[in-house]
Amino acid sequence: MSTALVSFLNINRDLSATLKRTSQEPLVARESEYYLNNIKDIDSIDEFLSDDRIFRYAMKAAGLEDMNYAKAFIRKVLEEGIDDPESFANNLTDVRYKEFAERYNFKRYGATATTFSRAQQGTVDAYIRQTLEEGAGQENEGVRLALYFQRKASGINNAVELLADPALLKVTETLFSLNLSTGDIDRNAENIEKRLDITDLKDPEKLAKLLSRFTAMWEITNPSSAPTSNIAVLFSQPTEAGISQSLLSSIQNLKLNGN
Repeated sequence: MSTALVSFLNINRDLSATLKRTSQEPLVARESEYYLNNIKDIDSIDEFLSDDRIFRYAMKAAGLEDMNYAKAFIRKVLEEGIDDPESFANNLTDVRYKEFAERYNFKRYGATATTFSRAQQGTVDAYIRQTLEEGAGQENEGVRLALYFQRKASGINNAVELLADPALLKVTETLFSLNLSTGDIDRNAENIEKRLDITDLKDPEKLAKLLSRFTAMWEITNPSSAPTSNIAVLFSQPTEAGISQSLLSSIQNLKLNGN
């Protein structure tokens, strides 16, 4: 089994080719073909939720696969949309639901919501990336964490966002040998900002160096290890998982207040 660092570098040596190979895997290709052939004909939330194959594909693409059972919850996300600041999705700490409601914006666009590229090829691209990350995690969970951080990095604007996502938090804690899952949110954010210039996350070269460092440090404490239940939960639960209740409440209040 390759180390986390070697595996991460191998995947990123030609990421486009790696993603293409993933897209050609029989199951991925078959499910993607079905999705693209049928999503354009779905013109309501009821149809979207009733086609289980389409729904499960869309949920996996959004990183919400473990919420497949919660169709009533997802219905509320879609019915209220994102235009109203007080909508259900906008008031959830987990931003994946807001992103999902934006991708399938039935509230705003009605029957034409699935005609946009984000709901068609954009979803397929996201599904393939999720599949790649999950496959990497079967070999070494540190690689999955690095790939996830890499995918999210350009959209991270402050340290609070690193604290609010347990997978991003795990990478941050490993990088800087910190325990940030408990304690005062402002102090934890300051500890991150002392060590990390958030703008570096938008620079591909600096990000690559950061994640090479992370995978090397991960290997020290998790030598070429397959996923463990403790780490897998970072991806199988809503992003509230792994954060103390007091910290979660603080983050929730910040988001509700528009900060």
